[in-house]
Amino acid sequence: MKYKMLVLDMDDTLLADDHTISNENKEMLLKAQELGVHIILASGRPTPAMTAYAKELQLHNSYMISYNGAVITDLKEDKVIFEQTLTQEQIHDLYDYSLKSKTHIITYLDGKIVSETDSEYIEIEKNITGLEHNKVLSFKDEVKSAAVKCILLEEPSYLKQVEEDLKIAMPHLSVSMSKPFFLEVAQNGIDKGASIKFLAEKLNILQSEIIAVGNAGNDLTMIQYAGLGVWVDNVDPKLRDKGDVIVASNNNHGVAEVVRRFILN
Repeated sequence: MKYKMLVLDMDDTLLADDHTISNENKEMLLKAQELGVHIILASGRPTPAMTAYAKELQLHNSYMISYNGAVITDLKEDKVIFEQTLTQEQIHDLYDYSLKSKTHIITYLDGKIVSETDSEYIEIEKNITGLEHNKVLSFKDEVKSAAVKCILLEEPSYLKQVEEDLKIAMPHLSVSMSKPFFLEVAQNGIDKGASIKFLAEKLNILQSEIIAVGNAGNDLTMIQYAGLGVWVDNVDPKLRDKGDVIVASNNNHGVAEVVRRFILN
């Protein structure tokens, strides 16, 4: 099989734990591009927190999926070609739910993280994205417009219970876990798998010609959609049997292994 698209989750997949791309991964991805393979970054990260990595990988003529699929950017034209947001009402409902469930909640406005509270988990999001944190007195008063997504944040074992409850309470929204302490919420039908399908149709690439690589619950739809769904070895144990292949971990150049085994060979 000749694969034409390689879709990569970023944190805990492409990126090592120090949030860098290893030389091994970079070298293999540049070789894949030389063969004409479309390299697509697909992350829960906001768009501004992905662009430096796209430049590092020389993805000048590619596309980027951010906010868990809510935004798709054409890097060649430097423009958004797809965007789907949560409504103000939905965000306010999620805020009310966060109070009820005793979780922290953030969203993104004007390139900043917005929340009413501080949390060690919000600090992690700040460190990952590099975005400024706008802590406000009233979340609802601040959020007067649509936004691409919200994240509920809390201790992992408790948040897993919240995930199951939220899926029942708000079945009209897309809910998935990106890290054990990040519960991502987007508009109904928004996920990485749907965004890959959108790009594949745009580029006339068959589903069977796509490889997707991930590690977490928010990657599951793209793992299941792709012709070859690959987990890195540090995948959530509950997901290990839901892909086609398991490769080395994010800290051991699993993405480079994918390119060597399934693209160069």
